[in-house]
Amino acid sequence: MSTQVSAPGRQRALAPSDLARIAVFAALLSAMALTPPIPLGPVPITLQTLGVALTGLCLGPWRGFAAVALYVAVGAAGLPVFSGGAAGVGVLIGPTGGYLLSFPLAALVGGFVARWAVRRGLSATTPLIMLGGLLLARYLVIMPIGVTHLSNVLGVSWREALFIDVPFWVGDLVKSIIAVTLAMAVHKAFPRLLGR
Repeated sequence: MSTQVSAPGRQRALAPSDLARIAVFAALLSAMALTPPIPLGPVPITLQTLGVALTGLCLGPWRGFAAVALYVAVGAAGLPVFSGGAAGVGVLIGPTGGYLLSFPLAALVGGFVARWAVRRGLSATTPLIMLGGLLLARYLVIMPIGVTHLSNVLGVSWREALFIDVPFWVGDLVKSIIAVTLAMAVHKAFPRLLGR
């Protein structure tokens, strides 16, 4: 049974299929985070950003936000779903906490751009638009929040914290390209995934 709101002019509530998609993508993100991280100073290289990007691109802004927020909430509640099997609120106040807290907002930004691009119809420009959305999310959401938090936790200047972030830029670009490629395949196979 659907949980749609029937009042005229009102947005529909989440249907059971929406809840299922949110849960599936939160689980996918958990699995990607649990792949063995590559140590690189206080912030390891993981597949989390690939999972966040894919979630926003496939589910759109609000379901993408909800899926990533669910992932963060489950990890904060104590399930070992963060990088390396870490869990608890302590992770959110540690060096990587700012990045984790920025992820739902990044999925929201990427999701808005993806929804706009897909509703225009899949074309040769759609992947470029999606990639642009992910780069906006990376450099206007993830990086500022992550670097600011890292600076505060480590007690270093923002510039020094940014220097710690720089080695991730090329890898995040590669992961963004992979996310766009996978999302395009998903939208071709399930053209109504983002809904109306």
